[in-house]
Amino acid sequence: MKKSLRKVVVSFVTALTLGSAVSPLLASAQDEIVGDLVPEYKATYLGDPTSLDYTFSMRDSNTSHTVNFIDGLYENDQFGNYIPSVAESHEVSEDGLVYTYKIRPGVMWFDNNGNEVAETTAHDFVTGLKHAVEVQSEMLPIVQSSIKGLNDYVNGKITDFAEVGVKAIDDYTLEYTLEEPEPYFNSKTTYGILYPINQEFLDSVGDDFGSLTPDSILYNGAFLLSNLTAKSEIEYTKNENYWDADNVFLDTVQFTYNDGSDPEVFYRLYKDGAVSFFTVNPTLPIYDDVKAEFDGYITQQQRQGSSFLLQFNLNRLKHEATGKTTEKQHEDTHQALLNKAFRQAIMFAFDKHTYMTQKFGEEFADTDIRNLLVAPEFVMLEEESFGEAVARHLEEMNPELYEGINLEDGQDAFFNPEKAQKLIEQAKSELEGVDYPIQLDIPVLETVPVAVNFAKSLKASFEEVLGSENVVVNPVLLNQDTYLNATFNATVAAEVDYDMTNESGWIPDYLDPSTFLDIYLPTNGTFLVPIGFDPILKEAREASGLYEYAELVKAADAINDDLDARYDAYAKAQAWLTDSAIAIPFNTLGSHLRVTNIVPFSGPYSFAGTGQRRFKFLKVQSEPVSYEQWQAAYDNWSANKLDGSSVSSEVGGSKTDESASKEETEEEMMDESAEETEETEEMKDESAEETEEAAE
Repeated sequence: MKKSLRKVVVSFVTALTLGSAVSPLLASAQDEIVGDLVPEYKATYLGDPTSLDYTFSMRDSNTSHTVNFIDGLYENDQFGNYIPSVAESHEVSEDGLVYTYKIRPGVMWFDNNGNEVAETTAHDFVTGLKHAVEVQSEMLPIVQSSIKGLNDYVNGKITDFAEVGVKAIDDYTLEYTLEEPEPYFNSKTTYGILYPINQEFLDSVGDDFGSLTPDSILYNGAFLLSNLTAKSEIEYTKNENYWDADNVFLDTVQFTYNDGSDPEVFYRLYKDGAVSFFTVNPTLPIYDDVKAEFDGYITQQQRQGSSFLLQFNLNRLKHEATGKTTEKQHEDTHQALLNKAFRQAIMFAFDKHTYMTQKFGEEFADTDIRNLLVAPEFVMLEEESFGEAVARHLEEMNPELYEGINLEDGQDAFFNPEKAQKLIEQAKSELEGVDYPIQLDIPVLETVPVAVNFAKSLKASFEEVLGSENVVVNPVLLNQDTYLNATFNATVAAEVDYDMTNESGWIPDYLDPSTFLDIYLPTNGTFLVPIGFDPILKEAREASGLYEYAELVKAADAINDDLDARYDAYAKAQAWLTDSAIAIPFNTLGSHLRVTNIVPFSGPYSFAGTGQRRFKFLKVQSEPVSYEQWQAAYDNWSANKLDGSSVSSEVGGSKTDESASKEETEEEMMDESAEETEETEEMKDESAEETEEAAE
C-alpha cells in the first residue's frame, strides 16, 4: 500500500526516536525520583575546538560546544520532539514547498559578557545562510539541494542571493521555499547551517567571526563561553537573560583537558568530584573493585544514531605517517585498495567482537556493534526494517556472499574467515604486478591505550585471517597534533595521511536515510576528503565506482510520493555501499557502562542532529544514579515517546505551535501507525533487557 509523505513523521517517530509532549503529571512523577540537584556539569575533553563559526563547521569537536551558545528555529526536548525555539510556530503550504516560521519576539543577542546587543530577527537567518555559502560551509550539503535556488547560487548560476529561497518577510516572519517537499525539513533547522547571525556584528568582526575567542560570536542561546584555553579548559556560564532561562538548570559547564593516557584517572576524578560521570571499562584492572563499590549504580547508555567506520583512503597522496619503505609499496597498496575483492576480504576478516572487547570486555563486546552506515531501524518499510531491506538487496546482488545475512545491531554480520580467504585469492588473481604483502598504514593516537589496542586487534585479525604473507597492518603511533592533522582535521585530500582509519564517524543530521548516504556522493559528499578525493580528482574517483552509487541515491531521492519505494531505493544504495566495502561500519556511539550523576533522560534527545549535545534541560544531581532511578526514568520516557512530534511534517497548511496536543496528533495518525508502534515497543523492551543485563 502506498504511503504519502504525510506519514513520514510516524515512520521516524514510532520506529525510532520521537515522542509526544510530556504531561504535567508524568513530568512531576519523574521529579519525585530525582536527587538533590547541583548547578554544575563537569567532564574532560581530548580535542580542542578549531572554530566557533557554527554555520561553517560540521565537526563534533566544534558543534558540541556551539549548539549551546546559539538557538535555531527548533530544538529537541527530552522526548525527541522537535519543539519551537526561536520560532514560535510554523506553517507548511499545501504543496509542501513553503515553510513559514513566526519568530519569537524578545530573543536577544548578547556578547560574551552577557551584555544585550540586539534582537534576533528573521533577517538574521538569511544572513546566517548567506555567510555559510560565503565561507564554503562544511555543512552545505545538508541544505544545498533542498532550498530553492541555493545550489545554483553556490555554483554561480545565479549571483543574487535574493533569488535563493530564504526570505525575511518582516522582522518576525521567515520563509523557506524548497525545491521539493521534505517532510523532515524541521529536523534540519536544529543544525548550525540554518542558525542565525546578526549582520551588524558580522560586519564589525569580519573574517574574525567564529575565531577561537569568546568575543568572536554573539550568543542567543542558553550559555555564554567564558573560557577557552587550549589543552586546558573550556567553560560555559549560564546566560542569565536567556529567553527560556527557566529550562536551564546548570550555572556552569566545565571541560578540563585530559590526554587519555591514564584510563583509570576518570574513576579518581569522579571520586574527587571533578567530573559528573565516568565510564566503567570492563578491561581495566580496577573493574572488579569499581563494580563492587558501585553495585546498583552502574547503568548503560543506549545505542545512538551515529555510525563509526573503518574507512579506506582510495587515493592517498601523503606518505609521512607510514611503515612502508619504498614507493612500490605505496603504489601496490593504492592498487589493492581500489580493488573491491581486496576491500571485501578485509570486511570479512574484521573480527568486530574481538575488536570491541578492547573497550567493552568480553561480556559486553557485542552491544555496540553496527553493520550498516544507516542504522538498521532508522526507518521502517511496510513489512520490514531498513536493515532487512538492505539484506534483501545484498542477497540479490551476490547470494554467495550475503545469503541469510542479518544486519541488526548487536552482532557481527560479516566476520567469516572462509569467505575472507576466498576473496583475498580473488583479489590476487585480479591485481597484476603487485607485490605482497600489501601494507596498510593506520594512524594511532599514542597517548590513548584503547586506541593502541584497537589497532593491535585489527593487525591480529587481518594478518591471522588473510595471512601475513598477503596483508600486513602498520600501526603508526602519532602525537595528538600530528594525528589530528593526518585524520580528523585534514580538510583537503593532500593532507589525509593513512591507508585506513578507524576514527571516522557520522552522526545523522536529519530524519531521512539520505543524511547518511549523501556523504559518499562523488561530487559534494562530506566524506570525499577522508577517502582521498578532492573535487578536482575526478579520474581517480571514477575508479571507485562512486558515480554508479550516486545514480542509486539520486533515484531514491526522486521518489517523493511513496515512502516504501523511497526507503527501498535507499536500501538498494546502502546495499551497493556495503558491497563496495569502501567503508566498513563497526560500531555506534553509546552502550558505555557508566556511573553518572546526570539525571537520566533529563537532557534533549535526538536520533539525528546535534540535539543531544545541548545542555539545556539537562539536570545533574549530587549522588550517582541508581539502576532503579534509571529504570523509572526510562519507563516514563518510553511511555511519552509513542506518537508524532511537533516536527509537524504534514503538507497541506499544517501548523505547529507550543499548544499542539498529543490528542490531536494521535487522532490524525494513530490508526495507521498502530502496527509500527507495537513493533517499536517490542524493540524498546529488548533494549531495556539488554540494559538490565549490563547493569547486573
